[in-house]
Amino acid sequence: MSLRIGIDVGGTHTDAVLVEGAEVLAAVKARTTADVETGVVAALEAVLADSPRPRSAVRAVMIGTTQFTNAIVARRDLAPTAIVRISLPAGRDLPPTLDWPEDLAAALGGQVYMLPGGRRFDGRALAPEDPAATARVIEAIAASGVATVAVTSAFAALDPAPEQAFAAALTARLPQVRVVMSHRMGGHGILERENAAALNAALLPLADRVIGAFERALADRGLDCPLYVSQNDGTLMATAFARRYPALTFASGPTNSLRGASLLTGLADAIVVDIGGTTSDIGVLRQGFPRESGTGVLVGGVRTNFRMPDILALGLGGGSRVRETGARIGPDSVGHALAEQALAFGGQTLTVTDIAIAAGQLALGERARLAGLDPALVTRAGATLHTLLAEAIERMRTSRQALPVILVGGGAPLVWQPLAGVAEVLRPAHAQVANALGAAHAEVSGEAERLARPGGLSRAAAIAEATRGAEAQARAAGAEAASLRTVEVAETQLAYLAEDAARVRVRVIGRLDLEPEHRVPR
Repeated sequence: MSLRIGIDVGGTHTDAVLVEGAEVLAAVKARTTADVETGVVAALEAVLADSPRPRSAVRAVMIGTTQFTNAIVARRDLAPTAIVRISLPAGRDLPPTLDWPEDLAAALGGQVYMLPGGRRFDGRALAPEDPAATARVIEAIAASGVATVAVTSAFAALDPAPEQAFAAALTARLPQVRVVMSHRMGGHGILERENAAALNAALLPLADRVIGAFERALADRGLDCPLYVSQNDGTLMATAFARRYPALTFASGPTNSLRGASLLTGLADAIVVDIGGTTSDIGVLRQGFPRESGTGVLVGGVRTNFRMPDILALGLGGGSRVRETGARIGPDSVGHALAEQALAFGGQTLTVTDIAIAAGQLALGERARLAGLDPALVTRAGATLHTLLAEAIERMRTSRQALPVILVGGGAPLVWQPLAGVAEVLRPAHAQVANALGAAHAEVSGEAERLARPGGLSRAAAIAEATRGAEAQARAAGAEAASLRTVEVAETQLAYLAEDAARVRVRVIGRLDLEPEHRVPR
């Protein structure tokens, strides 16, 4: 059996596992560093040092990273980006970035252009295209010197021709400019799709640097194998694809944790609580994959239509501060400075980890340093943290079905009392590196959508065509053709259209093909 290395970068720790099939051969936790890459290299070195097998046996490395999400949230490392929308006269009063946070819009440079054209749902033109206006916009982009452009047109998910025509004209004039077309980023909903394309375009230069650094780290350590990057639906993408679509990594960390919890327990349906140093991420497993959010997802204050897991992030982790004699915990945390700032390690801050040590649940630090804590405070803080978790778990339920709760993450031992309303709590072996395990065992996905409507594709034909498109996408991403299976067929009635029409979306997944002759190029 081939070896895989899974790596997941969290806010406090960077975890790595070496696996052979279902067996975990080595597992490590390293500190997450400010530049991320240094922590990844440290985790990679540590897991290779613990490996009982030669490095040549490693067939693939999978990594989940928060670097691209952090760039959006922190408004750093973003490339100036021109945003072009082809939809006039529709949407004239709602220009791109209108509802963005001002600082994020400014970070992208504020270059926004609107052109006539685009399509209606049935393929008819919204308005005649204006070649002269298009030429003026291209010249303005040339004068600005930007290297990335996002282009969106109305109903591009059904007919991307206007986006493709603009991209062709732009790159003919400016071959060095990189273009993100919105129909590659999402489905219907022009504003969310436009936002997703713009954020993705702004991340392209950073993606080249980050993924290039990861690839060099593998090469420098003698690992002659492909590198894959986790995306937010729990599946993988090859680095060539990740360089073009870095925004698809948003929320990949919680997704990996949920997938890892499923693998460790064999459960396909459960509630997963991933307790880290700063937060507890709570999600729901359905058929072995995270339940997706049913609403638009905010990323850095911008609404998008990315596939994102439905995650409740609770400000409760091992580094969370304890106040008010134990009646209040978090949401602020000492994070990766736990080993310096917590009382049990000689610091001055009372944390949840200190409470667990004082209660005799953790053998960390020096318990003698906590001898002066009031036992009533320890009891009250313990009750507070278990109540917070139980209430958050209850909020994630959508039915009366009694689902088991799986505790994973480095902070899983912090839960030592029963949780109100929870009948079964599981703490599997290797729970502390469930996120890295989820990355190591991730599969490859493909997704496509079509419109079913009278006079066009029937429902059955739309599903069949979307399935073929999804399978082709998955194969191109590195999936074994024979392993592909359909995991979702979703239909959405388009009530705002004059006729009975529905959007059909099909998603397929398959095992990663690791045979050398079939490897996807980096």
